[in-house]
Amino acid sequence: MSESRSSFHAVYELLDRARTRQITEPVAPYISADELLDRIDFDLSETGQSEEQVLELLDQVAAVTPRTSSRRFLNQLFAGKDDSALAAELLTVILNTSLYTYKAAGANAIIEHTMTRHMAKLIGFENGEGVFAPGGSMSNFTAIVMARNEAMKTMREDGHDGVPMILYTSEVSHYSITKGAAMAGLGRSNVRPVACDDRGRMIPAKLQEAIEKDIEAGNRPFMINATAGTTVLGSFDPIRSISAIASEFGLWLHVDGALGGTMILSEKHRHLLDGVENANSVTWDAHKLMTVPLVCSVILVRQPGMLVKHFNEDASYLFQSDDDDLNFGTRALQCGRRNDALKVWALWKRHGDKGLGEHMDYLMSMAQHAASIIDRDPEMTLTKTPESVNVCFEFDGVSSPELCEELRRQSRLIVGYGDVEGRDVIRIPFVNPDLTFDHIEEALEEIRTVGRELRSRPQTAASEAMRESCC
Repeated sequence: MSESRSSFHAVYELLDRARTRQITEPVAPYISADELLDRIDFDLSETGQSEEQVLELLDQVAAVTPRTSSRRFLNQLFAGKDDSALAAELLTVILNTSLYTYKAAGANAIIEHTMTRHMAKLIGFENGEGVFAPGGSMSNFTAIVMARNEAMKTMREDGHDGVPMILYTSEVSHYSITKGAAMAGLGRSNVRPVACDDRGRMIPAKLQEAIEKDIEAGNRPFMINATAGTTVLGSFDPIRSISAIASEFGLWLHVDGALGGTMILSEKHRHLLDGVENANSVTWDAHKLMTVPLVCSVILVRQPGMLVKHFNEDASYLFQSDDDDLNFGTRALQCGRRNDALKVWALWKRHGDKGLGEHMDYLMSMAQHAASIIDRDPEMTLTKTPESVNVCFEFDGVSSPELCEELRRQSRLIVGYGDVEGRDVIRIPFVNPDLTFDHIEEALEEIRTVGRELRSRPQTAASEAMRESCC
């Protein structure tokens, strides 16, 4: 066996061990950062080490990294891995292409073109287009920049004219909206949080009221962000009603469907996105509900040419040939750009629209099953009936942050919490299709076990204060 093949075999064994741990050790052992600094040699030195030593260090790192594909990882809005997407992701590393031109990317540029056009049509953008971006935050930022430039035509060439530009978003929308407004030079104070109803959905009447108030004050409203799948409750804003308001005032409507965009594939649940075809732009993350490896986000626009209009720059050293439809660098935030299209294309080829829609239906059924168990449990309180894949609840008499941390310290379960109407509640997003109903019941039993243990412990002043603030 040649040296290169032997080396590749060692790398394969490293990857196989990491994948096996997801099954045999579903929760990585809890180790503090200080302990890890003592255990693993993180320091860099003047001289290098052997390949064997580096692979050993990588194995040590993998052994203590959270197992995001295991049945006990219920912490984030991503989990699980599809084998076809995983194969494409590993191939992407070997191919090492950059998706700025067809000359550099070849067939992969055609794949991105195919994927973005297909996703746009599913949303209802018949002639729409899009581009892959490094995460939902950057997709949302792309939309903010386009909306800003459309509202102030001189912005791209001459900069801001000084009139406050106002962006409207729900009070529970993703933090990337405020962050994006700051990055775009608009000012965080010019983002208007709009009140939500008791299901976590933006109230259209409150939105209209806020817009009218800003117009009267001499400000320049320019954009509305509607959320399709909020971070904690998983709520969907009423897009159709919001789109009517956007049309009335001539505002750009963006839909942040980073979490919920994939619901468009479900015949049973696509009504959650009713009216999305009226948006100017949509963010859709495949790495969330579709089990595609991180990161994989798309920004879609209804009007073709909009991305080129706002992001193209002359670069004769780069854009030297071929149709601009396949030169994605003319419409992306980045120059050098990772190939994120291949993995979602492989997933889609494997399952098709129908299979992915059925996948959404299963995720929703898991959330509904978990909610029904919690609602019947005398020791738990369901916060709200689930709006989509997120289930929020409390274990009675125990602080949610404390319970989540203890589950992690005992290496039983990785689960997080969020704020709902001023209370810290446990939030479980059901996004991993490898989970079964039995796994759900096992996870809830772990929560019961540790919750009872915490409730029976003598409380310190600090933990008692935390419990009272949450419960």
